Amino acid sequence: MKNSRFRASVVTLVSAAVLSQFGAAYAQDARKDATSATKAANQKLLSELPFSDRSDFDDAHRGFVAPLPNTVIKGSSGNAIWNPNQYAFIKEGSQAPGTVNPSLWRQAQLINISGLFQVTDGIYQVRNQDLSNMTIIEGKEGITVVDPLVSEETAKVAIDLYYANRGRKPVKAVIYTHSHVDHYGGVRGVISQDDVTSGKVKIYAPEGFLEAAVAENVMAGNAMSRRASYMYGNLLPADEKGQVGAGLGTTTSAGTVTLLSPTDTITKTGEKRVIDGLTYEFLMAPGSEAPAEMLWYIEEKRAISAAEDCTHTLHNTYSLRGAKIREPLPWSKYLNQALTMWGAKADVMFAQHHWPSFGQKNVVHLLRQQRDLYRYINDETLRLANQGETMVEIADKFKLPPDLANMWANRGYYGSVSHDVKATYVLYLGWFNGNPATLDELTPVEASKRYVEFMGGANAVLSKAKQAYDKGEYRWVAQVVNHVVFADPSNKAAKNLQADALEQLGYQAESGPWRNFYLTGAKELREGVKKLPTPNTASGDTVKAMTPEMFFDYLSVRVNRAKAANAKIALNVDFGKEGGKYLLELENGVLNHTAGVESANADASVAMSRDTLNGIILQQTKLADAIKNGSAKVTGNQAKLDELVSYLDNFEFWFNIVTP
Repeated sequence: MKNSRFRASVVTLVSAAVLSQFGAAYAQDARKDATSATKAANQKLLSELPFSDRSDFDDAHRGFVAPLPNTVIKGSSGNAIWNPNQYAFIKEGSQAPGTVNPSLWRQAQLINISGLFQVTDGIYQVRNQDLSNMTIIEGKEGITVVDPLVSEETAKVAIDLYYANRGRKPVKAVIYTHSHVDHYGGVRGVISQDDVTSGKVKIYAPEGFLEAAVAENVMAGNAMSRRASYMYGNLLPADEKGQVGAGLGTTTSAGTVTLLSPTDTITKTGEKRVIDGLTYEFLMAPGSEAPAEMLWYIEEKRAISAAEDCTHTLHNTYSLRGAKIREPLPWSKYLNQALTMWGAKADVMFAQHHWPSFGQKNVVHLLRQQRDLYRYINDETLRLANQGETMVEIADKFKLPPDLANMWANRGYYGSVSHDVKATYVLYLGWFNGNPATLDELTPVEASKRYVEFMGGANAVLSKAKQAYDKGEYRWVAQVVNHVVFADPSNKAAKNLQADALEQLGYQAESGPWRNFYLTGAKELREGVKKLPTPNTASGDTVKAMTPEMFFDYLSVRVNRAKAANAKIALNVDFGKEGGKYLLELENGVLNHTAGVESANADASVAMSRDTLNGIILQQTKLADAIKNGSAKVTGNQAKLDELVSYLDNFEFWFNIVTP
């Protein structure tokens, strides 16, 4: 609206993708080598995990048809959208450098096995053309495309790679397995709106897909996007001291995010659909890895699609970028249900990340192990909580049994046992640990000032912390020096020591996101927060899919309640037949909306089409210009509309994270 900017981060992966083009610059001389303590910690893993087991590499190479095109995909302005050579320094079979956890290095090698692959007769995947896989299923008359990546541009290259090797076949259907952007954002790279409108192509999705796809990150989108810049390491260079991938895939593309609405919705487990001559049986899995998600079995192919619920990593039950907590218990039960429904008759299982599992025995084994993994995290966390242990205590002592812990697919490359356990605790018991001393703690800055004073001042803290650093006690150094940084963010020695500790923790981290968080924190402590171009992830297709209710809810989040505390405004808003009528009421610092209601006592009435609203949200026009050219009309007291707009905050993207 007037003088405002709608910067809802509808999907934070997109934000990270846009930022990825800025990750090359780093003060190279500031980064340290791995210390002897870090090398020893990483070396220890080599004797604890079964590195001699090469079966994953065999499976990842199996069915190879053709490599990815070697050229960088660029946008219209010359910006890099996808660089297939970015991770060329990760060589299969190479020994992990001292600055990378060897287990994560192994996972990065596997993820970098790229190209077009045959999964089984008539099922193909393009892998590592984006964060996720694109799956192509050949049917009676054409092909069905599953999860067309993040960006239109990468999806177009992926489908062209398939056509070049399998011949051009008409797309008869698209399936979205779930509501995350890396599983639908490139849809216009494989089909058009005309294909859908004409009925030529059907789009299948789980119940609740569209609402979840649009709404999941709108309300806290700015904070999620900023944290996503840490989680995906997109401010880091891709090299042995920087980003080596995200554990789930390498990184996200930075192209055009699109969305075409589903034509067919799957609503219940056991539902069957014949899609291009093949019989699909679906299993609903809402609230597992995504708010709307589904798995399925193709009878004629004896193949399970596990979506993102059974991959070759322990997944997030809480995303470090910030998100609603996912429930490990239902997740476990969905996998058990898949095992019951299809385990005895599946010859292959593929997911929308990583590589397939081949053979009925291996399919059953992976389903069982990951079923037990999520159930164990749920049940053991609750067992220990019921014995009175707190979130941090449980996470620090939590150990998986050897059969689960030593299976490669259960390692914490994307999620981690630590943060998934903490999320499970919060899911059931909330943030409070029961100790009243933690009920109303001081803010980090105020507490840090007092900690530093109690400990004898900054110099005394840093002197002792340096001794702890030399002993390899990096967790403690990061924790205690953080107080010095927050007590005095101008203390360069504190920031440098904190950065050094975080860096070593990053080098030791098995989880890709943990590594990225640690190393990005180190980078910003050394260099400060750099104000790069701010990503605007509200793509045209996504904005068009937003309901007016979503838009008004987001406006309410943006109300500066201190400024609007005494305001009282009522507005009638009419979006015409397409969008409906709403009454907006600002009172007590909150903006409520009521659908289908008009008030004769409203201060003003605003009328515009949904297309005009979309243009305002996308910053293609301003409300004042829309009023001037007649595409928006205001009757009554326009000053009240201007007053409402004046209360809306704009969110600064580059807020501090590692400093106050």
